[in-house]
Order: sequence, then structure tokens, then C-alpha cells
Amino acid sequence: MKKILVSGLVAGLVLLCLSVLGLYMTIWFFPGLAVQYFDPAFDTKSGRIGLYYLHPFIISFALSWFWSRFKGVLTGSFLTRGIEFGLIYVLIALFPFMWLIYSAMNLSLELMATWLVLGLFQGVIAGLIFEKLNP
Repeated sequence: MKKILVSGLVAGLVLLCLSVLGLYMTIWFFPGLAVQYFDPAFDTKSGRIGLYYLHPFIISFALSWFWSRFKGVLTGSFLTRGIEFGLIYVLIALFPFMWLIYSAMNLSLELMATWLVLGLFQGVIAGLIFEKLNP
């Protein structure tokens, strides 16, 4: 249990830093895409911004538990296992969720694609951290 909590916390901190960095990179490199966040579909006036900063920790603790249960199934090198873990996360959880969001909300395919890439990146990075801290 301690390995799950420690690796989840470390992954959460790394993913938080990468999420904030990714947010700024989106604004700098894709300003047209970033403008979509001013759509009324996104509630930017409420006090729920803290939930955004908790998101990486929620994902990392869930993925840490998943890693501890299924790490024996993943084979290959350090990088291969991290990539496979990220792909499993995207295919099982993220892609179906993105499909639902895209079908229900007026969001562009480009925005959804960036979320999917971010999720894959988060899954791979988390997998690499878990493999190092909880082999």
C-alpha cells in the first residue's frame, strides 16, 4: 500500500507540473486552440479551479493502484512497459470518455485530440514513474 501511495504522490506532482506546462505551451503555440477555453461550456468564473490542480493526483492514484494490480502482465523494457501502460489507459478509459464528450458537447475535434494526446502522455509518464518506484 505504501508503494501505491508514494508512487501515486510522486506521479501526481510530476503530472501537475507537466499539466501546467502543457497549458502554457498550448497558449503559446496554439493560441487559436486556447481561445476555445473561453467558450461558455467551460466554467471559468467559479471557485472550482482547485479541482483542475487535483486532477493529476486523482489520475495518478488511480493509475498507481491499476499498475500495482497489472504490472506483471506488462513485459519488455522500461520504456516499452511505460508506453504500453499509457496505451492501455488511453484505450480503456480515455478514448471512450473522449468519445462521449465529443458527442455531447460542442467542442472541436482538435481540442479533443489534444486531450487524448495529453492523456497518453500522462499515462506513459505515470507508467515510467510507477515502474521505477514500484517495479
